[in-house]
Amino acid sequence: MQVRTLEQLLKEDALRGKRVFIRADMNVPRDAEGNVADDHRLRESMPAVKMALEGGAAVMVCSHLGRPKEGALTEEDSLIKVAEHFGRMLGMPIRFEKDWLNGVDIQPGEVVVLENCRGNVGEKKNDPELVAKMAALCDIYVNDAFGTAHRAQATTDGLAREAEVAVAGPLLAKEIHALKKAVAEAKHPLTAVVGGSKVSTKLTILKNLAPKVDTLIVGGGIANTFLLAQGHKIGKSLAEPDLVDECKAVMKIMEEKGGHLPLPIDVVVAHHIGYDAGFRICDLDDIEDDEMILDIGPKTSKLLEPYIKEAKTIIWNGPLGVFEMDNFKEGTRNLAKDIADATANGAFSIVGGGDTIAAAKVFEVADKVSYISTGGGAFLEFLEGKTLPAIAALQERTK
Repeated sequence: MQVRTLEQLLKEDALRGKRVFIRADMNVPRDAEGNVADDHRLRESMPAVKMALEGGAAVMVCSHLGRPKEGALTEEDSLIKVAEHFGRMLGMPIRFEKDWLNGVDIQPGEVVVLENCRGNVGEKKNDPELVAKMAALCDIYVNDAFGTAHRAQATTDGLAREAEVAVAGPLLAKEIHALKKAVAEAKHPLTAVVGGSKVSTKLTILKNLAPKVDTLIVGGGIANTFLLAQGHKIGKSLAEPDLVDECKAVMKIMEEKGGHLPLPIDVVVAHHIGYDAGFRICDLDDIEDDEMILDIGPKTSKLLEPYIKEAKTIIWNGPLGVFEMDNFKEGTRNLAKDIADATANGAFSIVGGGDTIAAAKVFEVADKVSYISTGGGAFLEFLEGKTLPAIAALQERTK
């Protein structure tokens, strides 16, 4: 995944006097009044803007916000309050441009935030006429939005192909580097943890990772379906019996290559999901018909520990249980701690997916792993082995 970067242009003094169009990810959570509720993504967008300013460029920042109807942008869909918040974070005056497709009046040293790009007709379909209008606005296009890298849209794919110069911003470059370290250039042993409620949502990931990893750990409802594939009774636990054969196929891949797919040997069960649910820890052959598995047990945590701590590379996507509830959080907490310990001992660890990042924060290991991916859907599609259009477009510009 070799691409040119904004940092390279800065070092080459190739930004001075240029009009730079940065596709950022400012799709932030907002409160009832439309104010920014969490500015993490804005903070991640700042280095690209500062880098372009340092190089003497005129900077246009473009992003989507939510899922507005094209051609019918409402006040609620507007980026104006996000832009104001971003300006305060930058500590400089910035301008907000509502109608920008027909030209933006901007000088070097200035920053203009452009209105929600998903309001433009043709954005989602990557319309060539729209792309041509945007390409005419800039000398240099910068993609710094990994969260939309899996979408072939006008501001993520079309503009990367049509702009005079197209490069990756620092955040996107960091993501590409981390993903390469996690898979293509991974140090072994490589352990992947794939959790979640359904095999069907992660089947492509499991099939793609199985030939590449040394150990594949599955958790949550996914593990329940694998237990069914082994012939275990799982009571009324969430599972997908129609995907048992798919699970057996993944198990066969791991077995034939001499890899490891350790499944739970004890579990935490309850009669229902709830903060007040009574629970007990039992071995697999002791699950009652009216009980459901909601976490792994302590013996399973001990079983998994060496596969994590002896790994040189760890990919974590998905919790091992219903970690949001105190009675079912221990399995995921132990896993998070083991990943943090392995990282402290030199392993490279990457965490991705909304629930997984939430778990890393809850168990206070977010700052103890090597990298947290900023892209939910893009991260998952990468793990599935899919080509990410936005990155592919930048790669083609290096040829």
